[in-house]
Amino acid sequence: MYDPFSLLFLILTLIALIYPQLQHKFLIGGRLSLIKKLEQKRGSRVITMIHRQEKIGLFGIPFFRFIDIEDSEEILRAIRMTPKDIPIDLVLHTPGGLVLAATQIARAIKDHPAKTTVIVPHYAMSGGTLIALAADEIIMDPHAVLGPVDPQLSEGQGAVPAASIVKVVEEKGKDKVEDDTLIKADVAKKALEQVKNIVYDLLEGKLDDEKRKEIADKLSQGYFTHDYPITVEEARAMGLKVSTDVPKEVYDLMNLYPQAQHGKPGVEFIPVPYHSPKGSNHG
Repeated sequence: MYDPFSLLFLILTLIALIYPQLQHKFLIGGRLSLIKKLEQKRGSRVITMIHRQEKIGLFGIPFFRFIDIEDSEEILRAIRMTPKDIPIDLVLHTPGGLVLAATQIARAIKDHPAKTTVIVPHYAMSGGTLIALAADEIIMDPHAVLGPVDPQLSEGQGAVPAASIVKVVEEKGKDKVEDDTLIKADVAKKALEQVKNIVYDLLEGKLDDEKRKEIADKLSQGYFTHDYPITVEEARAMGLKVSTDVPKEVYDLMNLYPQAQHGKPGVEFIPVPYHSPKGSNHG
């Protein structure tokens, strides 16, 4: 005779094991359906690179995402599979990542013969901005942001701006810093010059030579903190081609990449659009 409590425990355990996987499959199916709808609407190949903390697996443990080599491999594969006369739309939501991977993606986007568009619904920082610069057009939400692309060097558990390392050596003098700092400063100088040249190359054909140099210098040489938000207005003032006509499907798509919840949510609202009553005056 079966113990009903043991049977209930077994059922609950199976649900706990299976439900997250089924939920994830439904999300993927919904994403693919929206991507297909967006492709048909815009006549393009739609690629997404959306980095969120997602709850997946048995315990819903979040993992942090950033631009890495696996991303560049997949996006380059998608671009290779796209006919030369088909436009590419890349939906981008990322805090940044590896310069190598971001540069590979950016150069592949730039080299595609048909029109390329990067769509930023919320933010594309650091390496994400590097990729956006390669596109023929950038579409941003009116309150979305890009960010500086100045290189960061690993330091312990974090990262240090390359420009700051160089500045410390310049201010203290080479004879007053350790050899290890001098080595880092040498690497930092090379990194700054490399990223500056990458930005300059990506802007070829979009702006005149002087403007390309100006933007490359401003974004790569540490004039801002690395998390400085570059708004639509600032991006346009720099000379970048930016519109704010984000397709509705992109916002719907973002809803299918849920952010991991840590306890009680800090933001809550009724998730339906509101319409002002006829004749109301909010002025």
